[in-house]
Amino acid sequence: MSENKNLAHHFDSYEQQVRAEKLGMWLFLATEILMFGGLFVAYVIYSGEYPAIFKAGAQFLDWKKGAINTVVLLVSSWTMAMSIYYAQKDQIRKCKIMLISTLSCGFLFMVIKYIEYSHKFHEGIFPGGFFSYSGEGFVEGLPLYFSFYYLMTGLHASHVLIGMSLIAWALVRTYKKQIGSHHYMPLEYVGLFWHLVDLIWIYLFPLLYLVE
Repeated sequence: MSENKNLAHHFDSYEQQVRAEKLGMWLFLATEILMFGGLFVAYVIYSGEYPAIFKAGAQFLDWKKGAINTVVLLVSSWTMAMSIYYAQKDQIRKCKIMLISTLSCGFLFMVIKYIEYSHKFHEGIFPGGFFSYSGEGFVEGLPLYFSFYYLMTGLHASHVLIGMSLIAWALVRTYKKQIGSHHYMPLEYVGLFWHLVDLIWIYLFPLLYLVE
């Protein structure tokens, strides 16, 4: 087998390198699941303890915007998967289009989230001790709900931004012809991270927006 220029010096073969990279990536994703999993467990415990507060808090959220963002991220998962498929087939132009589409979806998600945040900040709906809203729909303990809301959606949004940065990095490498059928694993790792970000939102949306 000819030497692969993408082979790091401390690996015996490219196949060994790929196996090690995949293991490292899945271990990293496991730590992400543990982090968000802890927040999900805390949310379930507190929402069970104070159901009226969490139901009242959900009334301040626009489920339509949340649903649109859900569709946007589902579409982005498809375009991300297709970019990897086209890279494997050496259809680089289509790969670039899919990556740009994924970036566009991420940007749209963040715009909608910015609109949501801006509206709440304008009304004084902040997390914890910064909460100052006292208008219609206010109930005692409402800041607790929004502490969870901002922590969970803010942490998720930061992961969307990180994912977009990684996709942009992969796009640059694609333009430099460093990604293709000969070497598409970096794109696949970025895709795994992006799919996890999308999956987390699929849980966040009903948990936060559709409280009954």
